[in-house]
Amino acid sequence: MSSSTPQATRFRQLHAQGLLLLANAWDAGSARLIESLGAKAIATTSAGVAWAHGYADGDQLPIGQLVASAASIARVIAVPLSVDVEGGYCDDPATVADNVVRLAEIGAVGINLEDGAGTPELLCAKIERIKRECAQRGLEVFINARTDVYLRGLAPAGQRVAPTLARAALYRAAGADGLFVPGLTEAAEIEAIASQAGLPLNVMLRPNLPDTATLETLGVRRLSAGSNLSEEAFAHTRAGARAFLQSGRATASDDAMGYGAINALFAEG
Repeated sequence: MSSSTPQATRFRQLHAQGLLLLANAWDAGSARLIESLGAKAIATTSAGVAWAHGYADGDQLPIGQLVASAASIARVIAVPLSVDVEGGYCDDPATVADNVVRLAEIGAVGINLEDGAGTPELLCAKIERIKRECAQRGLEVFINARTDVYLRGLAPAGQRVAPTLARAALYRAAGADGLFVPGLTEAAEIEAIASQAGLPLNVMLRPNLPDTATLETLGVRRLSAGSNLSEEAFAHTRAGARAFLQSGRATASDDAMGYGAINALFAEG
């Protein structure tokens, strides 16, 4: 029988009130920095974590490195942690469940688990196995089921609400706690899915996404930055490194954090 921890309870509550903003982190340093700015929870970006370890996104990261990265993040934050596990790094539900148990044992109270190019039935099997294995060990994990109907264009534009809701019903029945629909940006479609999915709706930051006040009114409960912050970090590093390699000097930046400010983030722990 699973028993709820304060962090697991808090994370679940954050999906029942207002709009939870998740500025996705990719390592312990970025997680601690984001937490220091008032984040109510930390979620990882699978792309950012993979890139930080020298792997391409898309189930390429070895599970041991993911667990180690999650453990390092859990060590430096005091807010709930959710880990993006892509497709679970395996098609075998038992192996996926074992992977998630390892994350839960080091303190993760949530995961993102996607259907990707796989079948809804496969994701259902993974969700059911995860729930069973975690319950047997007294662990609680909020499963945010991600469907890629929009992101992968699995149905024609304008006809994606129905298949998204069909998958949501399957994932809810399997035990999912939330629904993540990256690529969903149109207000009427957001409202339809939020009102009918029966699960807290998570959308991902896109240039044409409605503002946060509108999203909350439409029924969205979670907004993820995705890989955006990691991409910006790479862009800033590229610009600074290029300037240094060309001139031997650092580029001036008014908003650069100094050594002392950065070091203080970790000296406090």
